[in-house]
Amino acid sequence: MDTCTVANAIETFGVRLRNEGFADSSIRCLFPRLPPMVGHAVTVRMRCSSPPPTGHSYFDRTDWWSFILTVPAPRVVVIQDVDERRGTGSFLGEVHANILLALDCVGAVTDGAVRDVQAVEHTGFHFFAGAVSVSHAYSHIVEVGGEVEVGGLKVRPGALIHGDCHGVLSVPTQIAGEIPRVTSRIIEHERKLIALCRSKGFTVEKLKAAIQAAEGAFSKEAKG
Repeated sequence: MDTCTVANAIETFGVRLRNEGFADSSIRCLFPRLPPMVGHAVTVRMRCSSPPPTGHSYFDRTDWWSFILTVPAPRVVVIQDVDERRGTGSFLGEVHANILLALDCVGAVTDGAVRDVQAVEHTGFHFFAGAVSVSHAYSHIVEVGGEVEVGGLKVRPGALIHGDCHGVLSVPTQIAGEIPRVTSRIIEHERKLIALCRSKGFTVEKLKAAIQAAEGAFSKEAKG
């Protein structure tokens, strides 16, 4: 399921406003050829513009690896860069991507920067980021757990995250089990609309009728 179709399915349930629940265009999918990513959020806050209060390396703090294991797999690490100037340095690169893969994480979302993009893409680990930076600078974790915000998307630990080449969104858990069924119906109706538009018998009246029928079907399914 692509993220656009998942977003369309969520809209049919009316569980949130249509301008909420997704990251804005400041968060880019760096590996658009990878298949869609889905997992439960592991939330982290980090800084990179100044040295950490203790230690000298961003590997000095390892307690967050234990926290990762408390979140159901598969997992998506969501990192908020709390520096005033986000993206000064990269917390995630090839080494951390492989560590996270070993911890059953399938990707990471950050409003900060990442690096080693070619090496990471070969692993199949997803990067969604606000920037790419050559250095890790003074990257270090300042908080593990709690609500974070990346690209306008607010994320709590354990939230269900879906992402692909189009972007990242959260999936409300109360309707998550219904998403596959609804997306299948959406795709079916979209194929019919496209087929109508390409047919020799196309008319605006037929198009209006087809769209009204589709909207009525979506509304009925969501309520049911």
